[in-house]
This record gives sequence, C-alpha cells and structure tokens, in this order.
Amino acid sequence: MLSRAVCGTGRQLAPALGYLGSRQKHSLPDLPYDYGALEPHINAEIMQLHHSKHHAAYVNNLNVTEEKYQEALAKGELLEAIKRDFGSFEKFKEKLTAASVGVQGSGWGWLGFNKERGQLQIAACPNQDPLQGTTGLIPLLGIDVWEHAYYLQYKNVRPDYLKAIWNVINWENVTERYMACKK
Repeated sequence: MLSRAVCGTGRQLAPALGYLGSRQKHSLPDLPYDYGALEPHINAEIMQLHHSKHHAAYVNNLNVTEEKYQEALAKGELLEAIKRDFGSFEKFKEKLTAASVGVQGSGWGWLGFNKERGQLQIAACPNQDPLQGTTGLIPLLGIDVWEHAYYLQYKNVRPDYLKAIWNVINWENVTERYMACKK
C-alpha cells in the first residue's frame, strides 16, 4: 500500500483499500415463534402487524440508506470522471475487475490518473512492479491480487474475491487521491 501521497503534496493518505464493512442487504429475521404464541397477552394480529410491517419497514429503510451512502461516496468529480473515461461506473468496475483477474501470478489491478491527459486509466502490474514507475500513472485505487490477499477465504477463485472486494473500497480515500492529483 502507499503511505505517502504521490501527487507532490507530501501529506499522509490512508491505504487505497479501507474497510467499510460488508454491504450485504439486511433481511427481516423470522420470529422464533408463531405470531399467536404470546396470546392472550399480545394477540397474533398485533404481532403480525409489528413484525411484517413495522419491523420490515425499518429493515427496508436501513437497506435504502446504506445504498444511498455508498452511492454518495463515489459521487462528485470522481464519479463524473469515471463516467467520462469508462462510460459508466458499471463499465469501470467490469474493466478493473477484468484487468485484475487477468494478472498472471501475483500483482495488482489499478485505477490510475494520467496527469498528462487528465484522465483515469486502468492498468495491471505484475509482482511488486510500481504503477507510477512502470506506467507513469498516479495510483488512486489498488487491488491486491497476490494469493495471500484472498487464498484462505476464496482459495484459487480470484473472480469471487474480486466480486467481494468492491464491498470494502474506501471511496472517500480514492476521491481524496483523485482531487489531490488534479491540482
């Protein structure tokens, strides 16, 4: 991971990948008992209403809020640059994932900034080859595809790891890097 800004600011930046927690959708848990189990003290209709309507609404609202939060992290100038340079966020994601899957052996998939062209580019580097030193691109987001990064959990199924990695990307940090490099 990078420990210093590579855009000449000299200030410390957080690692390219940060933990934001898993973003799997929440679901309404089943009650461990029947709606009528608390009668005559609390009737089945009240239990059914509170569980299937009120509790379900809270779960649904939590999912909506988390989705909006994740979208907000990648908005602004960075999202506009991604759309401009790759067509859409989905296409960007597909291209970076494909580049990362395609690394033979160990290495990195990268989103980099081409300062001369003023645009984002995707690259892959084998082993420890540095992005800036080998391509001239300023690193914004690095995806570690060395087996040690995923083998214990995903075994040799790198595509599954790459599908999951999108759930923990620190978009605030990627945006910071992008904004610093544009100056």
